[in-house]
This record gives sequence, C-alpha cells and structure tokens, in this order.
Amino acid sequence: MSAALAARLAEAIDPARLEARQRGLAGHGGQAAGGVARQALSAAELRARRWLAQAFGQRPGYRLGIDAAANVYVRRLGQDAQAEPVMTGSHADTQPLGGWLDGAFGIVAGLEVFDALDSLSIATRRPLEVVMWTNEEGSRFAPGLMGSVSYTDPRRLAGFLEVADADGVSFERARDQAVADFADHAAAAGWNWMARRLGEPVHAYIEAHIEQGPVLEAQGLQVGCVSAIQGVRWYRVTIAGRSAHAGTTPLASRDDAQAKAVRMAHAVLEHARAAGDERLRVTIGRWDCSPGSINTIADRVVFTVDARHPEAHALDALRAVMDAALPEGGRIDVLQDKPTVHFAPELVALAASACQALDLPHRRMLSGAFHDAMPMAGFCPTAMLFAPSVAGVSHHPAEDTAIADLAACTRALAWCLLQLAEPCSS
Repeated sequence: MSAALAARLAEAIDPARLEARQRGLAGHGGQAAGGVARQALSAAELRARRWLAQAFGQRPGYRLGIDAAANVYVRRLGQDAQAEPVMTGSHADTQPLGGWLDGAFGIVAGLEVFDALDSLSIATRRPLEVVMWTNEEGSRFAPGLMGSVSYTDPRRLAGFLEVADADGVSFERARDQAVADFADHAAAAGWNWMARRLGEPVHAYIEAHIEQGPVLEAQGLQVGCVSAIQGVRWYRVTIAGRSAHAGTTPLASRDDAQAKAVRMAHAVLEHARAAGDERLRVTIGRWDCSPGSINTIADRVVFTVDARHPEAHALDALRAVMDAALPEGGRIDVLQDKPTVHFAPELVALAASACQALDLPHRRMLSGAFHDAMPMAGFCPTAMLFAPSVAGVSHHPAEDTAIADLAACTRALAWCLLQLAEPCSS
C-alpha cells in the first residue's frame, strides 16, 4: 500500500513548479553576467531563506524555526507529535560566484515534495523537515559545513563563533543577525513558529544534490544512489632553497626551490597516473613561489596536494611517495584528513528501490565532494541522491541540469521520504 502511494506521490511532482521555485531562488544573488553570488549569511542568502519559507509560513500543518547555528527549518507536522522527524534539505549558500543549483536544489526538491504531499492530502505518522544548512561552502567563513557540524555536535558551535570573514565580520555577528532577521520576519508575517534546537534526534536524513561531476550524464542516467563520500587528505608542502641571480649562478651551484618542488610534484602526479585507479584523485591546487621574480632563483615554494580515494591504503601509498620525494629540509603539513564516510546501507537500498519502482535509470556511486550529509551520517541513518550535472560543471555560472533530471531525482526523493515518514490516513 505504501509503495503504491509513494508512486502516486512521485507522479505528483510537478517539473514546472520545481523549475519555477529553483529559478526564483536563483534570483536572490543572481548576477547580470550569469551565475549566483549568495555567500553564507549574506543579505542575499537571508532574503533567499525568507523567500523559500514564506509559502509555508501560514500553511496549515506547518511550523518554521531557526536554531543557534542559524539553520532554518520548515516542518510538515506528522500525526505522532513525539516521533523523530525525517529530514531532507541542503544549503542555499554559494561560492563567491557559483551556479544556480548546487545545494539549493536539495532545498527546492524537499519543498516540492511538500507541495506534492499537500496536493494529494497525504498525512504521515512522522514529521517531515526541510532544513537549510548554514555555511556549507566555507567560502565566506572557514571551515565549511558549520551548520550541519554544529547540529550533530553542538559543542562545536562555540569554536566557530570567532571565525571572521575577509571584512572582519565574525560568524557570531552574522549568525545573530540571521537569527534575528528570520525570527522578526516570521513574527511580522504571522508565521506558525516552533522552537528548534541543535542536536535534536532525527529518524533519517536524505539529501538531494547535483552530482557536480560527469559520471551520470556520460552514462545516460538520471539518478545516483550515493553509498559513501570518499576519504580526503589535504597537504601543504613547503620546500626551501637559496635565492641567487638567474644569470650569474651556474646550475651546479644552485639550491633552487622551484626545481626541487617541480620534481616532487612530478613524482606525485606520476604515481597517480601509474596507479591506474580511476577512483584515485590527486590535485595540486595552489603553487606559490618566492620571491616570484623572473630573474631570481626561488628560495621557497609552497604547494598543496588534494588526495581523494575511498580506501585508506591508497591514500597511505600516495603519502609514502610524497615522503620519499620530499627534498631535504622540506616539510609536509596535514591540513585535513577525513576518512571515507559510508551511508546507511538500508537507505542506499531504499533509494535504489525507489528508482527501480519508478523506472528511473540509476546507479550506485560515490561522492567525490563534501556535503552536509557527511556529518549527518555519524548522527542518524543518512543517504544522498544525485541528479546529473551537464558536462560535470559546478561552482561556476555554467552549472546546469536538465529539468527532467531534477524532477526525476525529486521523484525518487519523494518516494523515499514517504516510506520513511510512514503514510497514514488523514
């Protein structure tokens, strides 16, 4: 019975309504030359959050709230007021100049499921929540994932409050302004309100997102059922040399930091190529040379290595190559070391069942990027659904996904959410 009702709900997903809300959201921070600039807790993001919430503020059966990390919630009440909610959502903040989808699609998809549920007058035993996480990107306040990390471990919030953006504005100040802005607007508009605290139990969390990579599109698939977020290690490599004149110093007499750094970087990249493992991702993202003069031998080079793989042994092997190639006097600093995060097998299987029931071309896959689902996976049963990205482009104005694919992913999300929230008679 619930599977049949879930299929009806999936059919009620309206691509036109989904697109209208997604494009309307893109207008908050949209740039004339293309792209969206909507950094965390900026005026544009605060407007976007209010705009997304307003349709549900006075709708019967809904409650809105905001917590101490400025995460925003739209709750659809369940018949059992004591039941732990089923949660979906994502983030509305962007890179300094990003695309129109990224995390925002996960919020829009969740709200579209609410509209579809209401259109069919379907009641659920458990409450359903769409959450708008704070500062996932980390482009204004570092690190990212502040909202979801604070939710899953409220003790972490205190450590974020003093972090400041490039203009010296602290996260605490921006957070306070965001909480006041949302609460004051809710009071003025007469929205149905609820208190929402960090760390409240969640029955399950499923996040819809664009893939941000080329795999699904290349294989002609509409949905990715994400089983894990692969492990990542970030390194900063510092190599010292001695400055000297480029024209007067023989090669044999040089201590050239640039030459030594190039040899090490080549060893790292050659290892990645020779490994023949398509799951291994190695990127040298930054390269700073001092003094940076065309006719001066470098006395210092600093570069970064981003290494990703689902299995620790592969990352260990790369680190061994780095250690062996490090010149005397060089230093490797670990900036980040996050092991692979595995999602709940029963939710991954549920996502695959949704796609099979709805005849959606799909596959199981890994996520190569961080998402708010990563900290949530250690807090409650968690999974993700991906929609394909055109040419794999993301964090860029050219980011795009076909509306039919966004709708397909949202249908799979609707199917899963209804099963988890337990449909019941009105």
